[in-house]
Amino acid sequence: METIYQSIEILSKEKGIDTQIVLDAVKDAMLIAARKHFRTNEDYIAELDEKTGALRLFAVKKVVEQVEDPVHEISLEQAARQNPEAAVGSELRIEKPTDALGRISAQTAKQVIFQKVREAERETVYNEYSGRVGELVNCTVKRIEGPDLIADLGKTEARLPKKEQSRLESFTVGDRVRCVIKLVDKSSKGPGVLVSRAAPELVMRLFEQEVPEIYDSTVVIKGCAREAGERTKIAVHSRDRDVDSVGACVGMKGMRVQSIIRELRGEKIDIIEFSDDPVVFATHALSPAKISRVSIVDPAEKHMEVIVDDSQLSLAIGKKGQNVRLAAKLLGWKIDIKSEEEKRQEVETAMAALVVPGAPVSVLIDYGLGETLAEKLIEAGISTVEKLGNMTPEELEAIPGIGDQLVERIQLAVNNYYGQFETGEPGSQPTGDASEAVAGLTVENVEELAPETAEAHPVEGEPEPELEEMQEAQAALEESATPVPVEAGPDEESGTTEKQPNAETFSVDSDTIKDSRSVIEGGVQEGGSDEEKKS
Repeated sequence: METIYQSIEILSKEKGIDTQIVLDAVKDAMLIAARKHFRTNEDYIAELDEKTGALRLFAVKKVVEQVEDPVHEISLEQAARQNPEAAVGSELRIEKPTDALGRISAQTAKQVIFQKVREAERETVYNEYSGRVGELVNCTVKRIEGPDLIADLGKTEARLPKKEQSRLESFTVGDRVRCVIKLVDKSSKGPGVLVSRAAPELVMRLFEQEVPEIYDSTVVIKGCAREAGERTKIAVHSRDRDVDSVGACVGMKGMRVQSIIRELRGEKIDIIEFSDDPVVFATHALSPAKISRVSIVDPAEKHMEVIVDDSQLSLAIGKKGQNVRLAAKLLGWKIDIKSEEEKRQEVETAMAALVVPGAPVSVLIDYGLGETLAEKLIEAGISTVEKLGNMTPEELEAIPGIGDQLVERIQLAVNNYYGQFETGEPGSQPTGDASEAVAGLTVENVEELAPETAEAHPVEGEPEPELEEMQEAQAALEESATPVPVEAGPDEESGTTEKQPNAETFSVDSDTIKDSRSVIEGGVQEGGSDEEKKS
């Protein structure tokens, strides 16, 4: 027991933890072993003798005049036997033999010490590495535990899980690798530091080491999206207009970026120029595809639509959607990629949806359908006449409140509605044949028309006055053609009477009438001169 202090110092140096932490752990272990050995609830304390380096165990009791709890109290008389200076209210320490703890108690103490030391070690590791998350560290593969690798960081161990490894890489014990610290957990049973070879931060730290412009903050890394072993997109921005951010990362003849690609075992890297404008940034992020146009769908939800040429669609999407997926991660936006043909069809569909398909059911009210019945149909989701006409009687009867009689009424209203397109409604415009008949009126068929019809449809190409003159001339010829004796009558104006000539004096033969009619018709149809019309 005298050498335990030296053992504590050695253990503290090996684990890199404070000596006092280990010492407190040993004291706690001894107290637990004492309670288990003595099987009592007494209060114990353990102390280390700095001179001898030995641990001593004491039971602590309170000095009282009247003992009520023998486990935690002792009378003044009994306390004075061991310590003459004892007084009421003071504490008395009664030393216990440590060599009597036995093997089982010692084993228990050993387990407690180990547990306390591990807790102290995890606490120390957490305090040291918690602020170094994202830092690039060099480590050596120490052992392999299933698919995971245990790497030695020097003072502690780190775990490299399978999911944090690149699919292009494989390591054996003793290999030196560069990893990035991803997580520090002090509550884990194994190594509290988790490192990664698949995190985007690894690529960012490698660029910081290889590119001086990034190291001195002339070029800034704005974002990085990565699928380990496949492809990485990294966005950079230059604070100096004279420095090309992309060129600085690529290096002369690609030397800088090639060294990083070799470190990542051939992983592809796209270096993209950052832009505050999301439209411009999206155009760069979707390279190598050529973008036709980008439109913002919802700026609040960060949703955009990208249109590309039909030949560029597969390139913009990438293998299994990898290119657009990485671009979306880099931008932090939701990206919908469509070809020109897909967008055209979408616009046509949207325009077609704006046109109301069919007539509303309410028009059937004018064809015998009641308003109440029309409201029932609309409530049932039947909004157009076309949809109603395509329904069977069984489907109509399935609507609540509609029976056989109402079905017949509905069918009659639908038939009346469609019947108007077959027979035409009264008062509708004349068809083409009727228009042609009106336009082709001549002198012969003008007589057959009613006066109002003739006025409504004048002969095409002739003014109405000429038509009246033609009718008067025609009447005069007809009167002349029929000999009618006329009696002499009084003159209405002068009051005198004159004997009218006989009809035979003005008799005209059929040839004369025929010639006169030809002259009149020629004047009307061919638009003759005024002299011809007078004759």
